[in-house]
Amino acid sequence: MKRSKRFEVLESRDVNKDGFVKDWPEVGLIAVGSPNDPKPGIKIENGKVVEMDGKKREDFDFIDIFIADHAINLENAEKYMSMDSLEIARMLVDINVPREEIIKITTSITPAKIVEVVDKLNVVEMMMALQKMRARKRPSNQCHITNVKDNPILIAADAAEAALRGFDEMETTVGIVRYAPFNALALLIGAQTGRGGVLTQCALEEATELRLGMMGYTSYAETISVYGTEQVFVDGDDTPWSKSFLASAYASRGLKMRFTSGTGSEVQMGYAEGKSMLYLEARCIMITKGAGVQGLQNGSISCIGVPGAVSGGIRAVLAENLITTMLDLEVASGNDQTFTHSQIRKTARTMMQFLPGTDFIFSGYSAVPNYDNMFAGSNFDSDDYDDYLVLQRDLKVDGGLRPVKEEEVIAIRNRAAKALQAVFKELGLPAITDEEVEAATYAHGSKDVPDRVVVEDLKAAQDLIKKGKTGLDIVKALYKGGYDDIAVRVLNMLKQRVAGDYLHTSSIFDRDFNVITAVNNPNDYMGPGTGYRLEGARWEEIKNINTALDPNRM
Repeated sequence: MKRSKRFEVLESRDVNKDGFVKDWPEVGLIAVGSPNDPKPGIKIENGKVVEMDGKKREDFDFIDIFIADHAINLENAEKYMSMDSLEIARMLVDINVPREEIIKITTSITPAKIVEVVDKLNVVEMMMALQKMRARKRPSNQCHITNVKDNPILIAADAAEAALRGFDEMETTVGIVRYAPFNALALLIGAQTGRGGVLTQCALEEATELRLGMMGYTSYAETISVYGTEQVFVDGDDTPWSKSFLASAYASRGLKMRFTSGTGSEVQMGYAEGKSMLYLEARCIMITKGAGVQGLQNGSISCIGVPGAVSGGIRAVLAENLITTMLDLEVASGNDQTFTHSQIRKTARTMMQFLPGTDFIFSGYSAVPNYDNMFAGSNFDSDDYDDYLVLQRDLKVDGGLRPVKEEEVIAIRNRAAKALQAVFKELGLPAITDEEVEAATYAHGSKDVPDRVVVEDLKAAQDLIKKGKTGLDIVKALYKGGYDDIAVRVLNMLKQRVAGDYLHTSSIFDRDFNVITAVNNPNDYMGPGTGYRLEGARWEEIKNINTALDPNRM
């Protein structure tokens, strides 16, 4: 068969390297509106839900029970469930209806009802709604700091640069589990070198992650996963109640935390029960609400390839972010794991959170080159910084990043690496050489830094835990090493654990450790001239990218 040259060219385009599948409702490969999804409904007797979304209480699974007993405001549930879903959808985009009024409705309805509501909206309308429903007034951003060598000096340098660039939260993980204390330690020191008040976490299995938090090495957590079907929960030896208990353990120790979920996880694990991805995700979001957790990391996250393969899947991802805000939760809205070969498609996927702004536009912008990203790569990485800054400038949108000078970055990376070098020396850990400091200062990634003696590092990292070295020991080591300012910042972060102010929804800190949350910085968007407006010093900062010509110097 003679081929069309245009089709031959099209076949070679990057987007055609992606995987796509036609809807397959029987296994859950459908974004929204599976024929197996239940119809909305509720029946309450003597203050208890006896029927929900077409299912009687005696037939509830444990997710249904948890949602019915803990996640729905029952006082006006029957009233709001009787409202036309289209009417509620229109309220979401109506600038004359305040967020507070909508929250009363959306926290009183069932999973099937809330999905029916958002399915009335197209993506532009969802973005309009998201701009209003975001919990905190000012949008923000979170990044990943990892490397394939688990090199702590490089982590410290990368974290310092990321803090300078504007990230308010940073997440690391490990290639080798026993490296975790070093990675968490390096991230803490690097972040506080870049600027005070940056929140950090180390994503691990839950017991180790909680222990590091209790010792003062981390300040928040978010990799506590919840699921939309009972069988997936059972496979993980978990229930909504066990996750709630874990959440209370974090909160009782002054640690901010979010749950994690996302469309496609149940399909990926083989137990979607023929339900649509968005319906199952709505159940996850309501579990999060019922558990009393501050927020949720969702936006498909590590399952993004699944909704990305079906029709309307990326729209469903935006819808799950919106539902999270409709339940008055902080949202870290995904955009982290790479899912496409196409530069056009990856940008389009991110714009739906970037333009309206979310509490954390990325739940993991890769602040390292993607070859070093141990979370399987991010939709944007450190090589995309300049593109991202131009997008902010082009569209007058605050995406959470700021332009920086090369000399600023070199200086802060060097200082973070030297501060970690001093801490290692004071704590009796394997020495960090001047050669390693120099390499981390100028590195693009782990390909540019020397290898360390892994066996010695692993033993020393575990000794930190065995000897019970806490955040206060880190403060002392920084002070003795001559890094008083960084020591004070780490100490201030530990003090916040006692105060507990950042346990409020959607909390971040400014560089002076003033807490900014949905309580003292609530989103008050009600149309033009209201809500968060990019103006003043912040707009001047975003405008002045390095490559913009200065007419006064021409």
